[in-house]
Amino acid sequence: MGLKEQLRADLTTSIKSRDELTSATLRMVLTAVTTEEVAGKQARELSDDDIVKVLTREAKKRREAHEAYRQAGRDELAAREQDELGVIEQYLPQQLSDDEVAELVRAAVEETGANDPKAMGQVMKVLTPRVAGRADGGKVAAEVRRQLAAG
Repeated sequence: MGLKEQLRADLTTSIKSRDELTSATLRMVLTAVTTEEVAGKQARELSDDDIVKVLTREAKKRREAHEAYRQAGRDELAAREQDELGVIEQYLPQQLSDDEVAELVRAAVEETGANDPKAMGQVMKVLTPRVAGRADGGKVAAEVRRQLAAG
């Protein structure tokens, strides 16, 4: 079963079990997937990898909204965003630990021969496909900056 079919099946299950949070979140995710499918000049069916990219983007939105609500003292809205993030993360690949990210960055720096912060673009170009959907881009970029500054 593909990821989109899994999302639809889980939506049906959550509606039947009256799980408002999960059903609302999955509806929103499926809407984002459909929007992505019809974006551009020609409608297309998204692959599972494309759907993971959409899920990653939606997860990032939830993290940013959670932080904004938390800073504004809107704890109930921040909690809702955190709960939605939890639902979305169930469909994302297992996230890399900080140590795994550091090791991937070290290997990419070695591979590209980068030795100063100006070469960050080269390292990110090699690294991005390796961590896609499994690590937050900001976290990866921060680790690349840290290692290039130390090197």
